[in-house]
Amino acid sequence: MWGVLWGVLQAASPFALFWLDTATVYALGLPLIAAVYIGFAVADGRPHVLAVETVVMSVFVVVAAAAVTGTVWLIVAGLAGHGLKDVWQHRTQFVAGTRWWPPFCAAVDFVAALLIAILIATGFIFPS
Repeated sequence: MWGVLWGVLQAASPFALFWLDTATVYALGLPLIAAVYIGFAVADGRPHVLAVETVVMSVFVVVAAAAVTGTVWLIVAGLAGHGLKDVWQHRTQFVAGTRWWPPFCAAVDFVAALLIAILIATGFIFPS
């Protein structure tokens, strides 16, 4: 339930930063979400885990940057992709010590992706 609540808050985050373009706010949030695993990787202590998580986070930074000037659907894809990464992490426990985090974060990612997709599709934000 906490993941669902945070997903709703993530989708509503442009209201908190109203002076910024909505795509920019969402783009700032995506790598922030992905960066949490960098902290977990540092705590894990294995160099290859830190390297993999750094590369993964870098991909989300590129997707977010592309979404600022490209299509905002990249944010939806990025959030859904990160949710899938969370599901994979939960199944494999690639980064040690994250037993509770991936299900929480997957809920945040999937709820935010769904709500943002609905807002885009209905023209509520980013009208075409």
